Amino acid sequence: MQCLSIKTKVYFYKVFCYNEHINAEKSGEGYGIKMEERRKTIRTQLQSSIVVKRLDSEKEEKVGIEIVDVSKTGVGFLCTEALTIGAVYEANLTIWTKDVLHAILEIVRIEKKEAAFSYGAIFVGMPEMDASRISVYQTVEASKE
Repeated sequence: MQCLSIKTKVYFYKVFCYNEHINAEKSGEGYGIKMEERRKTIRTQLQSSIVVKRLDSEKEEKVGIEIVDVSKTGVGFLCTEALTIGAVYEANLTIWTKDVLHAILEIVRIEKKEAAFSYGAIFVGMPEMDASRISVYQTVEASKE
């Protein structure tokens, strides 16, 4: 999948997310029904602020975000600006080791908080080597506990 363009990867991921959304609607998620944790990967706290740049729009839009947690498949963050589900952003994410990962994020979840919005985004087309850096860190941290 490395040779596919970003637009193609985004398309495939949107199809996948649409199917996940339909399954969530059928299960009652989003209607006040408490759902069990369905994440396939562990989230680890990461305190960082970065600027993301929107890729799937005609206008050049840059937004500052406050990262809350990260996993090998996505990131949770806070932002004072209203973003759109399905919007695609480019980010340079500095992880715990001070390595910088170039990532493409697609917004898949929005929740209104008091002064900001809480977002969930998935990584689109992240190389397995970069995803492995995150999971290796999580394994090392888990062994310390």
